[in-house]
Order: sequence, then C-alpha cells, then structure tokens
Amino acid sequence: MEKYKEIERSIIKKYRKQIWSRFITAINDYELVQEGDKIAVCISGGKDSMLLAKCMQELQRHGKVKFELEFLVMDPGYNPINRQRIIDNAEYLNIPIKIFNTDIYDIVADIADSPCYLCARMRRGYLYKNAQDLGCNKIALGHHFDDVIETILMSILYSGQIKTMMPKLHSTNFKGMELIRPLYLVKEEDIIAWKRHHDLQFIQCACRLTENCMLGDSGGGSKRQEMKALIKKFRQTNPNIEMNIFRSVHNVNLNTVIGYTKGNVKYNFLDDYDNKME
Repeated sequence: MEKYKEIERSIIKKYRKQIWSRFITAINDYELVQEGDKIAVCISGGKDSMLLAKCMQELQRHGKVKFELEFLVMDPGYNPINRQRIIDNAEYLNIPIKIFNTDIYDIVADIADSPCYLCARMRRGYLYKNAQDLGCNKIALGHHFDDVIETILMSILYSGQIKTMMPKLHSTNFKGMELIRPLYLVKEEDIIAWKRHHDLQFIQCACRLTENCMLGDSGGGSKRQEMKALIKKFRQTNPNIEMNIFRSVHNVNLNTVIGYTKGNVKYNFLDDYDNKME
C-alpha cells in the first residue's frame, strides 16, 4: 500500500472517532457542503490544512453529495525551505496543489501596529479572489475546535464581547463566496496525534517576522498561546471545561444578557424591561 493511501485509511479507521466522525458531524450539522459546490481547500502548509485536504478528498470519494475540489496554496513570501516543504508534503500526501504568489510579507514587514491582523485580512482577500477565479463558490479553512474556544476566551478577556469563530460565513466583499471550517469539531491534540503517528513534518509558522516558529508544534508567545495555557490550567480542575466553553455560544440565553447586537442594531435589556412579567 502506498504511504498516502495508508494515511488516508488511518483517518477513517484508526482516527475514525477522533477525526473522521467529528469532521462528518460538522459537515452535516452546519450544512457546510452542498450538491454542486466547488470548494477551494486553502493550504498554508501546516498540519491543520493538510489534514483538512485529506478529509475533503475522502468526503469527495465516499460522500453522498457530489462536489468539486481545488487545493489552493498562497505563497505570501515564504523562504525557499518552507515553500519546498509544502510542495514535498503535497506530493507525498497526493494532494494536487495550485500555488500562486503574493508579496504580503513584504508589505506587512513595514507595519508597526497589528501586522498579523493586516496579514490575515490580506491573505483572506487573495484566497477569495483566486478561488473565485477558479470557479469556486467556497473556500475551506483548517481552523479546529481549539481555535474556536480560544477565540471565545480572547473575545471575552481582550475585546469585552462574546463572539466566536463561525463554522461558515458569507463573504461581504466577494459576492457569492462563502467560507467554511470543516474541522470545527476536531480537537488539535487529535490532529497532532495523527501527524505524529505518520511522522509527518509540516511547517508551523512561516512568517519572516516570527522565524523562531518555522517548524514544529510550538509557537510564539501570542495571545492564542496564552489562551491555550489558560484552558490547560482550567482542565486540571474541570475536564469538561473545553466543551462548556464551546457550548456557551450555542446556548446563549438572551433573557439574562444585558445587551447584544444583531446586524447593525444594538439591543439593551431595558428596551423592553417594563413590558416583561416575572
């Protein structure tokens, strides 16, 4: 059996409960893939996007819904080592990637305030445009369960608001385009276990501003890393803490919320307080 086939088989067999079942549950529960979709799987070269690509290939082969796939790699200015690592991994895993080049890293290198935010925004725009040029109506990103709950905590602690990373979004700037996150329910620890089981070596962070995290599982001292450490600490006293954080944005009780925003309209509990009966 060729190595890539063994890797594909492990997703459905060995990691069926941890990865495949949760992937399929997200696809179904959040209605992420429809008949006739053409989806651009966006590959950064990390473990998450590479696993996403393999899961989407398996879904295309074995799923009931017919859809098309493109595997899109944006080179924002990778150094030659990282670019070649992505190409080699894609070949090894039998993922037919298409690469396009941008100069995003050169642009954000001179930005003093929030270069990572600007980089992310620009990357998203380039991905939408190139996916649309390929005839796609959706882009798929490799964000996972841990990304979701870390976003919830960061929003509360650093933005003073309750919001999360949505499983899918309509693009506001590219008409007819949609973003989906099929790994929404898959935990990072299981992705790492899959990677290590097959001794796969992916790039972690290829940004020239953070060369210290070029390869491996560890990252820099970002706010997201801070949230990972906080959740790990919570888990020591409550093993259900991660799922409770996740469920909190699925079970919002508006009767006990001071205020919320829907669209461009802000609501305050005082708006209809006198009309309510205890």
